Amino acid sequence: MSESPFTHLRGDGSARMVDVTAKTPTVREATAECAVVCSEPIMAALRDETVPKGDVLAVARVAGIQAAKHTPDLLPLAHRIGVHGAEVDLWLEADRVRIRATVRTADRTGVEMEALTAVTVAALSVADMVKGIDRGFAIEHAIITHKAGGRSGDWTRPA
Repeated sequence: MSESPFTHLRGDGSARMVDVTAKTPTVREATAECAVVCSEPIMAALRDETVPKGDVLAVARVAGIQAAKHTPDLLPLAHRIGVHGAEVDLWLEADRVRIRATVRTADRTGVEMEALTAVTVAALSVADMVKGIDRGFAIEHAIITHKAGGRSGDWTRPA
């Protein structure tokens, strides 16, 4: 079977999980962000803490942390790594809930997918908790903003 130029494909085009056995564990970190853009009725309920389902930001924070730890259960080619730290922060802006997650490990591969999974699942949790008020919300712009460690070193998204 010939080699594929793509790391996650075998020569015949079928998927494979990249073997990272020989890589040395290193400290790695990734930060991701996204936002849940909300209607004014939703934002008012969030500001007044009157969402019927309870503390939206607290529930979404825990959902994001849990999601980071379950990333390989959702992404078939993601490696099972030790998530050694996960912080999920949420805050209200004028028309949105902003979400940022930073995930850390000391392992053989990075945690970018874990950080993205954390923010998107936190965003889904926000959506689930506010949909009874109004379905006027949208999840936007899930992006990696920073990564550190590993073979490719540090990277920060330009402003």
